[in-house]
Amino acid sequence: MDCENLKATRQSYGEKLAELGEKNENIIVLDADLSAATKTSIFAKKFPERFFDMGIAEQDMMSTAAGLATFGKTVFASSFAMFACGRSYDQIRNSIAHPDLNVKICASHAGVTVGEDGATHQMLEDLGMMRGLPNMTVMCTSDDIETKWAVEEISKKEGPVYLRLCRLSTPQIYEEGQTFEIGKGIQIGEGIDATVFATGIVVPEAVKAKEELEKQGINIRVVDMHTIKPIDRDLIIKCAKETNKLISIEDHNIIGGLRKCYFGSLNRRISCKTNKNGNKR
Repeated sequence: MDCENLKATRQSYGEKLAELGEKNENIIVLDADLSAATKTSIFAKKFPERFFDMGIAEQDMMSTAAGLATFGKTVFASSFAMFACGRSYDQIRNSIAHPDLNVKICASHAGVTVGEDGATHQMLEDLGMMRGLPNMTVMCTSDDIETKWAVEEISKKEGPVYLRLCRLSTPQIYEEGQTFEIGKGIQIGEGIDATVFATGIVVPEAVKAKEELEKQGINIRVVDMHTIKPIDRDLIIKCAKETNKLISIEDHNIIGGLRKCYFGSLNRRISCKTNKNGNKR
């Protein structure tokens, strides 16, 4: 992990979006008066004719995005997570998710890591809200490389997507050219003492913990669940069989987020194994 190379995933989003705009003239970007913070301003400067600032009118922005999608456009709609989801849930549910339209909701400033913006902006329910909607793919990326991959992949994918982005800068975890796949988590390490499932901004923290625990003779693995829906059931069950403990860490409410996803997956029957010390796992 490169702790010297720090970048916020919202910045990675803005950079990749502008790059894709050069290749795909079908991409339209909407923002709700926060383009400097969400970094859609990078796209706006390069392609002003395909960027629309909808003002402080998030519900209108989602309805407009849905309308544009019915004309075959690939629409990226951005705001802070609190406003993108909380204020616009009705429009997302009825105008985007149910009709299965090609709208990518890319929301920044999620979770308690928004910090001084306070409780009104610390969106802790967005993953649960979005994963409950039909047809919606839900993602939460952890570093620059993974975010740029995700933005490109969702631009090719038909149907609605919710991509959660963070305000704070994070270290680079992955190398250029690394292979990712929507719906497939990434296992970091082979430790059998525990598996830590993490997503988004807390993945680097889990990797740091892994490195510190190794100094104490405790070997864990970290699973980066960049896709919350569809969840990687097979990897979760594999880790449950191979490690002694399962831990989740996320910048989200314990209800409805990553923890709920992986416990739901474990409702499937898992055979009980015994390790070399005779302890069941």
